[in-house]
Amino acid sequence: MAAQKSIAVIVVAAGTGERMGGGPKQYRQLAGRPVLARTIDAFTRRPDVSWVLPVINPAHAALYDSLGLAGPKLLPPVGGGASRQGSVRAGLEALAAQNPDLVLIQDAARPLVDDAVIAGVIAALGDAALPVLPVTDTIKRSADGRLAAGTEDRRQLFAAQTPQGFGYAAILDAHRRAASEPNEFTDDAAIAEWAGIEVVLTTGSPANLKLTHPEDFERAERVLGGSFMETRIGSGYDVHPFEPGDAVWLGGVSIPHTAKLKGHSDADAALHALTDAIYGALGESDIGAFFPPSDPQWKGAASRIFLEHAAGLVRERGGRIVNLDITIVAEAPKILPHAAAMKAVIADACGIAVSRVAIKATTSEKLGFIGRGEGVVAMATANVELPRED
Repeated sequence: MAAQKSIAVIVVAAGTGERMGGGPKQYRQLAGRPVLARTIDAFTRRPDVSWVLPVINPAHAALYDSLGLAGPKLLPPVGGGASRQGSVRAGLEALAAQNPDLVLIQDAARPLVDDAVIAGVIAALGDAALPVLPVTDTIKRSADGRLAAGTEDRRQLFAAQTPQGFGYAAILDAHRRAASEPNEFTDDAAIAEWAGIEVVLTTGSPANLKLTHPEDFERAERVLGGSFMETRIGSGYDVHPFEPGDAVWLGGVSIPHTAKLKGHSDADAALHALTDAIYGALGESDIGAFFPPSDPQWKGAASRIFLEHAAGLVRERGGRIVNLDITIVAEAPKILPHAAAMKAVIADACGIAVSRVAIKATTSEKLGFIGRGEGVVAMATANVELPRED
């Protein structure tokens, strides 16, 4: 069986976004997340991608750092050139230490690229592969932009998208040779064609929009909120008994009490239930599968770590948390005086607005083990939007 080829991805993010206005478009928010973060996540979450290299404008270093992006596949960003072609070449040169078999080149301004488009490019890769959409409009040719001089055969016309895929060594050599050409090439497939590399066409996607003008953001928002996303609901339940102590952890907040909750971590039943609810919405297993109580590294650990992991999985899959709802059942301590602080902790851990988090509390009317003051129960529901898989 042949060894799997290593794949690196260059995300070209060195532009100034002059046509967009309002600052570099790759750092603007799109449905609550920066454009560049969405684009990078589309590749770092893929198991067949080994490295992702952002190429940024050196003047945007602080903006990039503010995204807080990290991960084992994400390489430190490199500075781009004066043109897109120069930026791609800088990225290709910077990958020399990794020396990947294949490289995908992706525009940061295409944050809605989906797994099907990426997989299609990778599957077709021999020398080069290019995702395209057939041109459906009638295309007119004009020398001066005023008089029609002819009609193109649209059956032979296709609109190019990214990522564009290549053998690493071949496209690096082509870029080096193209650097001496007097005219700039508009994309990397054009450089491959000029260098005599065969480029195979693959299927693009109408959702793989390029953000160029302000109205493109509106279209992308509609895509994210419309038929290309689906709603997932997950539920979580957790119970912990009391043991001797002087405070309980609930919702990421320490609440003074005559006892503490017993558990391997900090026993925060509310965050445990909430974490499981998010995992459930993602179709994952429960918290114990990711953070087993048999592992000593989680002894006494803050449960916020678990919640941040679950929320991170949502982001990695190109989704977003719509709202979170938690009910805590206990005779004591009183929960509602601490609800605002809990909401703030949860919202911060998940990267969402406080208004998307609800905390409710009730008692069991003196019935059962809760009524006897022996422990606490927490129940949670998570509403998550994810890209459709069908």
